[in-house]
Amino acid sequence: MTRKNLPVRRTILLFALAACATLPAVWVTAQGPAAGADSATEHFKYGSIGIEETEGLPYWIWQVLPRMFPDKLPGGYASLGLIWEKGRELPIGFAKKRINGTDRVAVNCAFCHTSSVRRTPDAEPTIIPGGPSHQFDPQGYVRFLQAAASDPRFRAGEVMSAIDELTDLSWFNRLRYRFLYVPGVRNALAKQRRELAWMEAQPTWGRGRIDPFNRAKFSYLRQPLDGTIGNADIVPIWNMRARQGLRLHWDGLNGPLREIVLSSALGDGASPRSMDVRSLERVENWLLDLPAPKYPYPVDAALAAAGEPVYKAECASCHAFGGARTGTVIPLAEIATDRNRLDMWTTGASAAYNAYAEKYPWDFDAFLKTDGYVAMPLDGVWLRAPYLHNGSVPSLHDLLAPVEKRATVFYRGYDVYDPERVGFVSGGAEAERLGFRYDTSARGNGNQGHLYGIALPDDRKRALIEFLKTQ
Repeated sequence: MTRKNLPVRRTILLFALAACATLPAVWVTAQGPAAGADSATEHFKYGSIGIEETEGLPYWIWQVLPRMFPDKLPGGYASLGLIWEKGRELPIGFAKKRINGTDRVAVNCAFCHTSSVRRTPDAEPTIIPGGPSHQFDPQGYVRFLQAAASDPRFRAGEVMSAIDELTDLSWFNRLRYRFLYVPGVRNALAKQRRELAWMEAQPTWGRGRIDPFNRAKFSYLRQPLDGTIGNADIVPIWNMRARQGLRLHWDGLNGPLREIVLSSALGDGASPRSMDVRSLERVENWLLDLPAPKYPYPVDAALAAAGEPVYKAECASCHAFGGARTGTVIPLAEIATDRNRLDMWTTGASAAYNAYAEKYPWDFDAFLKTDGYVAMPLDGVWLRAPYLHNGSVPSLHDLLAPVEKRATVFYRGYDVYDPERVGFVSGGAEAERLGFRYDTSARGNGNQGHLYGIALPDDRKRALIEFLKTQ
């Protein structure tokens, strides 16, 4: 070997070493726990559930994307409704895990299940882990990553220059980022974009909504593309011990919490092999006794007392713990709400999911197809706005109104609360600027149905709403 060839040979050798250090996922070994695993709550917010190996982004690429493409995401990740706690390098719902010497970032359960609430536009937000992420735009996050990776500016030189402004990588990590991670991220996100192309023919999810089961159907359950719409409001996941034995998800397609937690991790991007079952068990145990948040504003005690018998007569059989129909599926013929989310889940998908994990120590057995939507318990109902399975009704006040008087266009995702209507502020300049324009005329967005209580006199409606604040 001549001295002249040494630099080239050395570069090739170093590239080969870097490649060996970033083998396909089946050979990847994680090193060390993810950040934020000190307590069960912190673990929920920042702990890994095993997605980093399959869909995690190298940490510094994740950091520089908003800086490189401000035209695609003005305001950065926070503009999507992600919640940052002071002193944290990542928002709630993200975990950082070191794999073969490189940190990777991926989402966890808190990505969709952490609420932000403000009393006034100038107030600091109250953060409620386990609540529905009504302010967050999960589809916007995915679309931003895909758009950034497909932009001609996403080249190794530009990415490395952006990283250099934030940190000083070692020579070895510079090689890995330049020759492996940048092209790897570009190719992986291009593949993901192709796999999720079905989304583009459907109404936008908007803030606080997601369609997780169509991804499961089409990606790893290998069900045929069928044009269905699974857009649904993100649910709270508190107080799960009291929900044992009830059907879960909007249409009751499953029931046991263990299966819900494991399948949710798969839906978020974990693989059966990469999924961190022990971490998910810790999340599951924490959810069992996570209390529903108390209503944080003044309650008229006398009016609430007057509303309790109205609640018992009109609502309790379907929505009180122990109610005759609580946690059961109410047939669509009765509930009469938008049917698209129900039609999305099929008998074929249920059978495929029940057979999916048979070779693993854990398994699925409880997936099924139903004919309606579940009557949910109303603990913490004040924080669940907008209402109905597709989030099509902005407040409890609207929910008790006849369908023709419900809002047909409103803005969802603004986290300032409206105690009078019992829901989030859904109109006005700030709601329009920060929220998502929800149009009930779009397919899957219908606000019809759930006509219970609409014929009550106004004074009884006011009393009922006041009582519901105490739940």
